Amino acid sequence: MIQFNSGHMDIRTVPYVTDKEYASEVIEEAKATKNCAIVCTIILPDVREHLIELAQKNNIMVIDLMGPMMKTISKLTKLEPQLEPGLVHRIDEEYFRKMEAIEFAVKYDDGKDSRGISRADVVLIGVSRTSKTPLAMYLAHKRLKVANIPLVPEVTPPDEIFHIPAEKIIGLTITPEKLNEIRQERLKALGLSSEASYASPNRIVKEIQYAENIMDKIGCKKIDVSNKAVEEIASNILEIIRKGEN
Repeated sequence: MIQFNSGHMDIRTVPYVTDKEYASEVIEEAKATKNCAIVCTIILPDVREHLIELAQKNNIMVIDLMGPMMKTISKLTKLEPQLEPGLVHRIDEEYFRKMEAIEFAVKYDDGKDSRGISRADVVLIGVSRTSKTPLAMYLAHKRLKVANIPLVPEVTPPDEIFHIPAEKIIGLTITPEKLNEIRQERLKALGLSSEASYASPNRIVKEIQYAENIMDKIGCKKIDVSNKAVEEIASNILEIIRKGEN
């Protein structure tokens, strides 16, 4: 319409034409409309061919966008199409769910806002440097809304973690030796002294014990993240969630 500089064309979209009967109804409506053409994006071959055949019989111009394109792609890839109407909408829904989960993970990262706890699909708790944030982002790409809460002895944990089902909470544990190693590397990266209390063995033991006491109080599942990659930990979390749903 833009290319022809015309604002007088009426466009009607007819979704979900998935059977011959409905295709026939579209043709009948087109017959009652003067000077029209049908642009066809029907996925199902038999329905598409039925509509094209009826259009030709009734001298209605029809442009088949989907048929030639699918044949070409099939020839190039040596693959057969799924022939499943509505897939694009489903993919869009999946995409938006993933984006929503990612935004959720960012908003409720590191205990920024405890209001996200009751809305989360999963709540991760643990001391600093137990991969809470990377895990939240990884799981967000699996369309899970994840909040994560750091457990620090000097900071009272939010009440919300004691009032939601324990099945929604995953406690991330770690050995003192591994945590010391990770925190030492973190201090180096920040250009800080390795003597900082953040990485002192006594402080680390105190934090881990405090965190495990909280986890025991909640009664949540625990995962030792000491020598595991984020993907492996996430896989364990997803398995726990699946078992909980069953």
